[in-house]
Amino acid sequence: MIFEYLQPVSEEIQKFTENLSNQTLGKKVVLHTETDYPNLDNISLAIICVNENRGADLDNETYNFDNFRKTLYSLFPGNWNKGIADLGDALVGNETSDTYFVLKTICTDLIKQKIIPLVIGGSQDLTYAIYRAFDKLDQMVNLVTIDNKFDFAKEEKLESDSYLSRIIVEEPNNLYNFSSVGYQTYYTSQEEIDLIEKLYFDTYRLGEIIKNPAIVEPIFRDADIISLDLKAIKSSDSGNTSEFYPNGLDGREICTLARYAGISDKVSVFGVFNQFYSKNENELIAQIIWYFIEGFHLRTYEYPFEEKTNYYRYTVLADDEELVFYKSNRSERWWIEINYNNLYNKNVKKTLLPCTNEDYIAACNAEIPERWWKAHKKSY
Repeated sequence: MIFEYLQPVSEEIQKFTENLSNQTLGKKVVLHTETDYPNLDNISLAIICVNENRGADLDNETYNFDNFRKTLYSLFPGNWNKGIADLGDALVGNETSDTYFVLKTICTDLIKQKIIPLVIGGSQDLTYAIYRAFDKLDQMVNLVTIDNKFDFAKEEKLESDSYLSRIIVEEPNNLYNFSSVGYQTYYTSQEEIDLIEKLYFDTYRLGEIIKNPAIVEPIFRDADIISLDLKAIKSSDSGNTSEFYPNGLDGREICTLARYAGISDKVSVFGVFNQFYSKNENELIAQIIWYFIEGFHLRTYEYPFEEKTNYYRYTVLADDEELVFYKSNRSERWWIEINYNNLYNKNVKKTLLPCTNEDYIAACNAEIPERWWKAHKKSY
């Protein structure tokens, strides 16, 4: 029972929600209290807060999640009908490894019940615990981070700066693909960039996202875990008064990305990390979660191999390669077919990689899409 790993929401939040308007989100969220465990049978999304900051060397810092909850629950929902629960705060252990175990256990249980954990708080190394939640789920994992840098630092560095190295190196290795969204080159070593290229991972610089946020929608559509580091957002928009980041995503862009994350049929966990203990951040974090939930309610649950009659099939010859594209006649989203022959996909001959209309146009002009090329290289 996962509730043994969770601390109920405070009485202050219970009283706060009781006094809210019936039209607010707070009135639609089921709370885990001292006297009541939520029935999860009809729950689709579960909010979990984690006050674990030792991975960022902030042993004595705690975040007041009550302020975040008040801000979120004061918002008005859209035309939403999916069950949402606030499961409270994950218990923090004597060691960070204890907290990892707690969060891993909670996430594994929820994912098995087809409930999406919305993990709020703590340092970003908690992404490692979320990744480990998939160990017993018998699947490879696609991880996307929205961050201003890659967290591939040497392991003797802070855990929040090196957790990706652990994910790549440690067994069992469930990672199939990693994508970095919004990184800033001056925060990134050439050694890390070379590693990303060697492993055929996907990267999108901040400038590319600002120019066209939609280019990462296919990346999100193929993700199992999306982990947001609030350092990716410029300080003037995030409200971060502890550290100053003059460049980064703005509030509108990060909410757009959160909506893409929610719309993705595949995303199973969404996390927001590295708060800076500033009350000003609560408004943006609450809106990020709001947009994810909004996107979740717009999911179409479409996959071309399940119902081919709902898709157009296009075959293109590009550079001696026969590329097969599918376009949904409902959402107009695109996929490209990939043949897999590698160790991780012994039983899978073909799968579909989300792509864009621009990828199809490029193929028509005899240009092989970069994502197809990387996936093809990775499959051998």
